[in-house]
Amino acid sequence: MPIVTLTSDIGLQDYLTGAIKGLLLQHCPNAQVVDISHHISPFNLPQATYICRSAFRYFPADTCHLVLNNLFDRKTDFILLARHQGQYICSADNGLLTMIAGGMPEEVHRISLASLETRNTLGIVTVMAQSLARLFGGETPAQIGTPATDIVVKNNLQPLTGEDYIEGQILHIDNFENVVVNITREQFHAQRNGRRFAIFFRRDEMITHLSETYADVAEGQKLALFNAAGYLEIAVNKGNAAGLFGLQGFRRDQLQQGAYQQLSFYQTVRILFE
Repeated sequence: MPIVTLTSDIGLQDYLTGAIKGLLLQHCPNAQVVDISHHISPFNLPQATYICRSAFRYFPADTCHLVLNNLFDRKTDFILLARHQGQYICSADNGLLTMIAGGMPEEVHRISLASLETRNTLGIVTVMAQSLARLFGGETPAQIGTPATDIVVKNNLQPLTGEDYIEGQILHIDNFENVVVNITREQFHAQRNGRRFAIFFRRDEMITHLSETYADVAEGQKLALFNAAGYLEIAVNKGNAAGLFGLQGFRRDQLQQGAYQQLSFYQTVRILFE
């Protein structure tokens, strides 16, 4: 049974997510449709990247991932179908594909939207669904689309580093208001190099050790750990870290090149080593 996942910033407040699933099942009746998230902040590509990369790696080979975030970033006549690490990703040409893949995917093809009279979400999803039906029927991406070599490339949001520090940005705030920072376990240990450390956020808050679980501290106490996706997380045991400390994620107006300079101390986490 083919697997199709859905990721979007559409939400679940109206009919659209249900209509998208209906279209997929019309064209791919044997597919298993799986929701990853429909609550990604609008236009927030770093958050979408974190969600997609953290989830995609757990799916079987040949899973098809439809990423519907920021579909109308620019006027275009095509969508992209990529193969990366044994799975397929279908998205708009808005840079998100290269952020998820960490660079150019292994194989990318353009799929024409020329047949659409109206370029709305459901029309684009119809073309995606038709393409998946052909893929599930045994056709290759090269038979469905044309090779794409000049797609939009955007880089992942990376932490700043110095000899005695690493400074990350808040990528995601989850349903419990735990705060996820774009510092991975590997980046932390490489920069730490065995030294003592202190994690600072909101200027006057500090954590000097890592926990393994939320229960490692008393209720209402702050903690830091690396979550299941391998990213640094600031949390409060049975509390809401983001609300308590006033921490905030990226905003749309900060997603431009050089926007890091606009970040406030409510959006960053700095780790000092000694």
